[in-house]
Amino acid sequence: MNNKPAGPAPRVTQILIVDDHPMVRERLMEVIHRHADLRVCGQAGDAIHARQLIAATNPDLAIVDLALKQSDGLDLIKDLRVAHSRLLILVVSMYEEALYGERALRAGAHGYINKQEATHNIVTAIRRILAGETFLSERLAQTLAARVVGRTTGKSASAFTELSDRELQVFSLIGDGHTVSQIAAILHVASSTVETHRDRIREKLNLPDANAVLRTAIAWKQAAAAA
Repeated sequence: MNNKPAGPAPRVTQILIVDDHPMVRERLMEVIHRHADLRVCGQAGDAIHARQLIAATNPDLAIVDLALKQSDGLDLIKDLRVAHSRLLILVVSMYEEALYGERALRAGAHGYINKQEATHNIVTAIRRILAGETFLSERLAQTLAARVVGRTTGKSASAFTELSDRELQVFSLIGDGHTVSQIAAILHVASSTVETHRDRIREKLNLPDANAVLRTAIAWKQAAAAA
């Protein structure tokens, strides 16, 4: 008879999901819970709730969507990097990877995966990040590598890449149908500041007026939602 004492139980990685769609959160949790060493310790639909849960549960990794109600995923990531420097962050988003992937990494994320691929690759992405790696699609990794070695020439294929993080945030909120005053309230800035951002967006995208900015922003958000 073998009376050798059992070794310590394997450590379970605690994961928090931040996404404003309950069905998305439930689907990701279902996939994650197929693995005994991974556990979802909480779910949040917005940045405020996410910060509260992170402080209460101290997760190892947070899965963060960039499109959150009344908040911006990039801003949340930046805040978390300051308040919880050891927290690993994986972005799962419907937004175009070529436009948002590098921004997410600069903000402090450790990986980026498109929602269309999430249910198939989420566990692979989590394990890569837990192993100390950065998880990116092959296409984005090649784009960033080419930029580092100076192979990227000419103007960017997408004019949207010329927008700053804040300008892109304002552009996205415009596309959601928010007015200048509403955007100012969401971002906690003056309306004049939002108007300045809108003017810079118009100039960078070479649009004739504010109405053209609105039409373009709405079309861009619709295309992202249909992707």
